[in-house]
Amino acid sequence: MPPKTLGSMQMPFWAPIARGDGRLSAPWWDYFNLLPLTLSLSIERVNSVTLETQGAAITATDFSGGGLTVGLYRVSYYARITRAATTSSSLTVTVAFTGGGVSPSFSGAAMTGNTTTTVGSSTWLIRIDNATTAINYSTAYVSVGATSMQYCLDLVLEKVKV
Repeated sequence: MPPKTLGSMQMPFWAPIARGDGRLSAPWWDYFNLLPLTLSLSIERVNSVTLETQGAAITATDFSGGGLTVGLYRVSYYARITRAATTSSSLTVTVAFTGGGVSPSFSGAAMTGNTTTTVGSSTWLIRIDNATTAINYSTAYVSVGATSMQYCLDLVLEKVKV
């Protein structure tokens, strides 16, 4: 028998949230106790990438691990400039794939702040079909000046269970 999750339980609006002694009532206690389990069962991490001290563009790199099943996936990234360039810099993160005969891509906003407090992040949903190929990430990198810009990049690919 599968574990009981919030998907199989209604929020207990019918019950008072607190008992007479001020403690949480049993129906609400059960409901809140199921939250972590329900959340952990709704997302499955497929892969993650952590890159530090990057100082160049990254060409299209597969991070899907191959053999994705049909469904909805979430791709998230976080990037931060870890060393500013002498004059200026720009970093753009792109995620691309081919599915259903087309090749869509998502790109984050160009990070042009050129300070170590410059960050960027985004999350996108991708529908995988039977014709989908690998999910790739890449970066566009520009650095001007004697000292080159460096950055760190974290990406996560998760299957969303709906």
